Amino acid sequence: MTVKLRPSDSYPNRSKGRLIELDALRGIGAIGVVLFHLTMRFPQMFPDADHVPFNFWEGEYRVLLFFVISGFAIFFSLERISSVADFIMNRFSRLFPAYWVAILLTLAFVYGGDIDVLKIEPTSILINFTMLQGFFYVPDVDGVYWTLPIELGFYTSMLGLWLALDKGMARLEPMLILWLALKWLMFYWDGMPYRLTMLLVLEFLPFFIIGMLFYRIWSEQRRWHQQLPYFAAVLATLWFTERPEFFLAGCVLSIIFAATLAGALRLLCVKPVLWVGAISYPLYLVHENIGFVIMLKAADQHINPWVGFAVALVVVTVLAWLLHEYIELPASRWISAKWKYYKATRHKSDMEDASGAA
Repeated sequence: MTVKLRPSDSYPNRSKGRLIELDALRGIGAIGVVLFHLTMRFPQMFPDADHVPFNFWEGEYRVLLFFVISGFAIFFSLERISSVADFIMNRFSRLFPAYWVAILLTLAFVYGGDIDVLKIEPTSILINFTMLQGFFYVPDVDGVYWTLPIELGFYTSMLGLWLALDKGMARLEPMLILWLALKWLMFYWDGMPYRLTMLLVLEFLPFFIIGMLFYRIWSEQRRWHQQLPYFAAVLATLWFTERPEFFLAGCVLSIIFAATLAGALRLLCVKPVLWVGAISYPLYLVHENIGFVIMLKAADQHINPWVGFAVALVVVTVLAWLLHEYIELPASRWISAKWKYYKATRHKSDMEDASGAA
């Protein structure tokens, strides 16, 4: 199915160099994350509060989907940069403006609602603004933020890999095997520094690699038969170093992405799902604690839990859309434009200096 989108929409089609099914998967993953936290995580944290008699699928498998997507999508950034500074500005403009506003919104709801169990120390709040709270062993402003330092670790590792391969990826797969070897080392070495394992994303590395391997096939840089040994290495790593359900998740996600590349998931590319995919990052940032506060206040007023649940869904979705439209997209465009102008100005100045010196 072909979906016609406005030029301002953030999910371009394949002709623009991007797989639109990726945004559908983001949307489905985001819906799953929100439903899990508001139906299962909420009663776990607040057992005395009324809640909906419905528990969404337990587990962190939706997050694993996002890690595979990150492994696939990282190349869209790497292929557009020429320097480390380019990459840093690209990731900063994409991640931090919406994140900072989401922190403020979450704190406003938590402290306005006076929910003590969701509050953290002021020092921890400040560290959260760096997105490095996991490296400092401090609590997150919102529980779901635990994945963000992992994403930063992945970006840092990929930048290092990009530099090690001389800004090209022709020899990527052998390097991925070496990277997987570090996960095996972590499995056998109990004393491996935790911050190092986070920086190298070793706990979830196989899922990032699954995404990378599929990108190489989709971009026609590698063929299926060439990637099979590397898929086998990834699945073997999961089988021997992780819980059985992680191995099963790796198999299922591999099948999903193989179906995506084969065009079998185009039926998912409908406007509502793509729209949720477009706002998935801000929705991820604002849904948990804000949703919890709304449902707790509804329970305090003896409002039907289904009503509180519905109101929470509507509020976090609207907040995510507002963040996407008025913070995430404008900030990213503004920072990117300023960075391009700065580089052009600096290049012109360097050329003038060289001409004067000659």
